[in-house]
Amino acid sequence: QCDPGQATKYLYELLYNDPIKIILMPGCSSVSTLVAEAARMWNLIVVRITVPADPPPDPGLAPLNPAVLPGLTLHPLSPPPTSLPAPPACSAPLLPVHRQTLDDLDQRVKEAGLEITFRQSFFSDPAAPVRNLKRQDARIIVGLFYETEARKVFCEVYKEKLYGKKYVWFLIGWYADNWFRIKDPAINCTEAEMAEAVEGHVTTEIVMLNPENTRSISNMTSQEFIEKLQKRLGKNPEETGGFQEAPLAYDAIWALALALNKTSAELVKKGLRLEDFNYNNKNITDEIYRALNSSAFEGVSGHVVFDASGSRMAWTLIEQLQGGVYKKIGYYDSTKDNLSWYNNDKWIGGAPPADYTKVITTFRFLSQKLFISVSVLASLGILLAIICLAFNIYNGHVRYIQNSQPYLNNMTAVGCTLALAAVFPLGLDGYHIGPGLFPFVCQARLWLLGLGFSLAYGSMFTKIWWVHTVFTKKEEKKEKRKTLEPWKLYATVGLLVGLDVVTLIIWQIVDPLHRTIEVGQRWGGPSRCWGAAGGVLTVLCLITAPVTMILSSQQDAAFAFASLAVVFSSYITLVVLFVPKMRRLITRGEWQSEQQDTMKTGSSTNNNEEEKSRLLEKENRELEKIIAEKEERVSELRQQLQDRQQLRSRRRSSNP
Repeated sequence: QCDPGQATKYLYELLYNDPIKIILMPGCSSVSTLVAEAARMWNLIVVRITVPADPPPDPGLAPLNPAVLPGLTLHPLSPPPTSLPAPPACSAPLLPVHRQTLDDLDQRVKEAGLEITFRQSFFSDPAAPVRNLKRQDARIIVGLFYETEARKVFCEVYKEKLYGKKYVWFLIGWYADNWFRIKDPAINCTEAEMAEAVEGHVTTEIVMLNPENTRSISNMTSQEFIEKLQKRLGKNPEETGGFQEAPLAYDAIWALALALNKTSAELVKKGLRLEDFNYNNKNITDEIYRALNSSAFEGVSGHVVFDASGSRMAWTLIEQLQGGVYKKIGYYDSTKDNLSWYNNDKWIGGAPPADYTKVITTFRFLSQKLFISVSVLASLGILLAIICLAFNIYNGHVRYIQNSQPYLNNMTAVGCTLALAAVFPLGLDGYHIGPGLFPFVCQARLWLLGLGFSLAYGSMFTKIWWVHTVFTKKEEKKEKRKTLEPWKLYATVGLLVGLDVVTLIIWQIVDPLHRTIEVGQRWGGPSRCWGAAGGVLTVLCLITAPVTMILSSQQDAAFAFASLAVVFSSYITLVVLFVPKMRRLITRGEWQSEQQDTMKTGSSTNNNEEEKSRLLEKENRELEKIIAEKEERVSELRQQLQDRQQLRSRRRSSNP
C-alpha cells in the first residue's frame, strides 16, 4: 500500500513466521527503503521493482538490494544528444529520491569535465526558485519533481518567460501525457499558457516494454505478453495500477528464478542446498546475490542485465513535446553506451540552445549603406563649395560682391570643402584598410576637420567681430574702423589657423592618434548671412562633440551624428552665405550692368556703407519728391496772388 508503517508490520509478520523467507520484493520507493534497511539484519536479498527513495545509509547494504527497475540515477540523467551541452542548473523539491538523483548527476558531470552551475530547491512554492533560475541566466535545466509540482513550476516558468528558444527543460518521463492540461486549483495559469511554457521540453524514462519484436526467454514477444496480460485482466488496462510496470515485474520473477537455479547448482558443488538457508547464513546470501547480479537474458521489457551496484541496466526512451504531443526522438542503451537518435527533434530557435551566453569577439564595421549615403552627400557638398568659390571669383569685380569681403568668403568655401573631405576618412575602418594605414587615416581626419573648421569658422568670426566693432565703437573710432585694411582681416584669420596648426603639430608629436580596439572620436560653429551661418555652425559643434563621445561605442550612430553634423553645417554655411548673392545678381542682373572698375583702391566698402548709400539714395528721392511738391505749391500760391492783385485793380478802377 506504499505505507511504510504497514510495510513494517507485514515485514515482521513474515520474518517471525514460518517458512523461512529467502527473497523480499517490495514495491514503492518509501517501502523499499525501509525494507532494505531491515532486511540486512536477516541476510535477505531485496529485489526491488523500484529504486529506494534514499541511498542506503551503509555502503554494505547495497549488494543486498538489486533493482529490476532502472533507478532514477539513470532518469532523467541519461546522456543527452551530443549537440546539447550538460545541464547547468537543477530544480527539485527537497525529497530523498531527488537528492540521490542530484548527487548522481553531480558525480557524472564531474567525470565528464562539466559542472552544474547551481541548484534550486523548494518545498511548496516554486516562484522564488524559478526567478533565481532566470536571474542566474540558466539555459538548460533539469527538473526533478512529481507531476503536481511540475504544474506549479511551469506556471511560474510561463510568468517569468523562462521558456522558448533560449531554454530547454529535461523532465521525468513518467508523467501522464496530458499532465500539463489537467485543471489544477493550485495554479492560476490557463491550459494554453501551460502548453506554451512546456513546448519543446525533453523527457527520459526507461523502456518498460521491448520495442523490438523479438522473442524473450519466456518464448513470448513483448506484444504477445501485453495481449495475454490484457486478456487476463479483463478490463481497461489504464484503470489497473502498475500496468506499465508489469513487464518489469514479470522479468524480475524470471531473473529471480534463473538466479535461484544457478545458486542451487553452485551450492551442490559445496555440498549445500537452498533449503539450508537461514537468517544467519550469509554465505548462501552472497551466492544468491552473485547469481542474480550476473544474470543476463532477453525479457519482455528488453535485455535484462545488472551493473556492479545491482541496478538494472536498460534502454532509455527520449521524448520531446512537439505541438503538445510527445514524440520519440531517440533511445539510449546503457548496456552498450549506444545512442540511437532519430533526428526528428525540433527546437524553437532552430537549434538546441547553448548552456551559456557565448561571447564572440569580432570587429564591428561601419554600415556600408550609411557610409556610401553620407559620402554622396559630402561629395555633393564639395561640388556646391566649388561652385560657390568659382562664382565668387568670377564675379569679384561686381561691387555687391566686393562689398562682402570676397576673400573671406573664399576662405569659408575652402574651409567647408576641407571639412566635407574629412567625412571620407572618418568612415574608413578595418573593412576598407589594413592596420598599417590607420595612423595616416586618423591624422587625415584630424587635419582636414581642424583646418576646415579654422578656415570656415575663423573667417566668419573675423567678419562678425569687425562688423560688431563698427557698430559698437564711438563715432570718431567708427571712421577708423570703416577704413580698416583687408590685410588685418586676413591676418586675423591666419592667426586662428596658425594656432590650430601649432596645436595639431604638438598633438601629433606628443600623443599621436593610433588604432585601438574601440576608437572614440571627438568632434567639436552681424551682418545677416554671416551671423546666421556662424550661429548654426556654433550650435551644431556644441551639440556634436558631447553626443559623439557618448556614442563612441556605437560606430554607426557615432559616424552618422558626426558626419551629418559636418555635412549639414557646411551646407547651411554655403547656402546662407552664397545663395542670396547668386539670387540677387541673377534677378537684378548687376553683373551685366557693372563694368569692371580699373580704379581699385587698397580698401573696399563694407556692407554698412552700401546700406548707407542705399538709404541716402532713398532719402534723396524722397527729398526730390518733397521739393517737387513744394514747388508745385509755390506755383499755386503765386497764381492765387496774381489773381488777387488783378481783382483789386478792377475794384479800384470801378471806384474813382
